[in-house]
Amino acid sequence: MVKGPQEFCPMVEMEIVSRRKAIPLDDNEGVYVRNVKTGKVRAVIGQTYIYNQDEEPYSKELPEAIEKLIADAQNPLVGREKLRDNRETKEVTRKPRDKRRVIYYQVPHNSAVQVFDYKSKVSRVIFGPDLVMLGPDEHFTQLSLSGGQPKRPNVVRTLDLSLGPDFMTDVFTVETSDHARLSLQLCYNWHFDRPEKDSPTYKRDSEALFSVPDFVGDVCKSIASRIRGAVASVPFDDFHKYSARIINEAILGKNDSIYFPANRLRITNIDIQTVEPVDQRTRDSLMKSVQLAIEITTNSQEATARHEAERLDQEARGKLERQKISDEAEAERARKELLELQAISAAVESTGQSKAEAQSRAESMRIEGVAAVDQAKLAAEAENINARAD
Repeated sequence: MVKGPQEFCPMVEMEIVSRRKAIPLDDNEGVYVRNVKTGKVRAVIGQTYIYNQDEEPYSKELPEAIEKLIADAQNPLVGREKLRDNRETKEVTRKPRDKRRVIYYQVPHNSAVQVFDYKSKVSRVIFGPDLVMLGPDEHFTQLSLSGGQPKRPNVVRTLDLSLGPDFMTDVFTVETSDHARLSLQLCYNWHFDRPEKDSPTYKRDSEALFSVPDFVGDVCKSIASRIRGAVASVPFDDFHKYSARIINEAILGKNDSIYFPANRLRITNIDIQTVEPVDQRTRDSLMKSVQLAIEITTNSQEATARHEAERLDQEARGKLERQKISDEAEAERARKELLELQAISAAVESTGQSKAEAQSRAESMRIEGVAAVDQAKLAAEAENINARAD
């Protein structure tokens, strides 16, 4: 192998087998290289590389399902609303993968991906957000989860495991002690307990997340089994009245959540969305009883409202009568006070007039008395003067 840059003139006995160029690789890019002598395959990542005379590109094959999942994860149009032109859905075309390039997968936030090395028999778990690059002997662990309502296996296929919190909905049938069949639709809130990095059991706890291939189906089956056992021991009337309490006690008991240690899954809440009888006759009877109960409740509320209105009307009338009596009493008191004041005024008026007349007569008599005295004095002086004159 002759490496450039240089000039090379091959001799007649030589044959140029191939010409190779350097492959520039970014930090997140790589190629698979196989040694043709030893057969070993390795991955070259993050450097400019050129194959030597004993190496050749290696094409890494993946199962078709995993190829589709990787292509969907790398295509920004998949998982979103597809483009529409004149109300016709366009098919999203996938670019074929270069099998000589190192396979990478972007782990979403709050998710985990498991990679298994078939050569060393060792697995590793990567928590997002992160970028996973597969070695030549590594493969992704594909998850086949149950989906739909009711749950059906192998509906959802994915490479990354969401750690939650999230919810799942299931529909199943139960039977009461008096053989009434009911269809329940429940919604479960769940999340995985994420392992602590500083814990000595971090690797084991991380691998436990993928220990149950279909955690959705297993959880729904387990919870449905508990509810069926609890409902089978109560009659229809009791379950119809106390369905929420019976279901919560069957699943959670006295705890705030239910924990599955096998894969560190925790159910935190149960939402009872619908409870419907399966049999049409039972459904019609229940509808009639519900309508009758609603009618009785409505009539009771109307009677209560009518009695309350009558009571308020009687209270208002009583208050009005009391107010009228109080106003009349107040008017009588005011009239009495007016008459008393008028009597006092008349008495004062008559007393004042008599007093004024008496005072005037006394003054007149006093003036007359004073005038008589003065007259007598003047007469006496006149007599004295006459007597002296004589």
